[in-house]
Amino acid sequence: MCNLYAMTDSQQAIREAARVMTDRTGNLAALPDIWPDTQAPVVRNAQGGRELIMARWGMPTPPGYLKGRKVDRGVTNIRNPASTWWKRWEGVAHRCLVPLTAFSEPERLSDGTSRPVWFARSDGRPLAFFAGIWCQWTSVRKLVDGETTDTLFGFLTTDANRVVGAIHPRAMPVILTRPEELDIWMNAPAPEALRLQRPLADNVLRIVPAPAQHG
Repeated sequence: MCNLYAMTDSQQAIREAARVMTDRTGNLAALPDIWPDTQAPVVRNAQGGRELIMARWGMPTPPGYLKGRKVDRGVTNIRNPASTWWKRWEGVAHRCLVPLTAFSEPERLSDGTSRPVWFARSDGRPLAFFAGIWCQWTSVRKLVDGETTDTLFGFLTTDANRVVGAIHPRAMPVILTRPEELDIWMNAPAPEALRLQRPLADNVLRIVPAPAQHG
């Protein structure tokens, strides 16, 4: 599961690549380590065109997995969008583009520990997008905060390609790199959009150093 990624390209790059009409994020700083349940930029459809907003990473957990739990920590990665729980958010109103410049998968080491391995585009272009979904949801994310209403997001996963699979064989995020893919994900009927749930070609990604921390 991808539970760590980075977004360090410029705000303007996101706006141009995703054809954003309205930017509601303010002064967006570089984000070299985005973790679950934290705020990150996403692009969604709105009445006046696409808008860039901040949202909380982790979609609502299916109720069957919450029995006996007081807190919903959210689902970051969605493998089966056709299931009953996720299907309600498959329409264009709930699809989003999640900008990234690198993502991490855990490599299991021989001593039982793990370390993050980072992947980015191999063509020298930093920016790509996860194929995401979003919703507004009321739940208890942290006991100390009580019940809150949040704009939440997660993104689809698929089979790992050879590059990612060498580190994490089970899955990789669905990543969109071409303008026509962004438009299909944001505009097309669900059957066509969900055909994008496929691994990237092996030559599109490479292993990279961890993003530089700022400050």
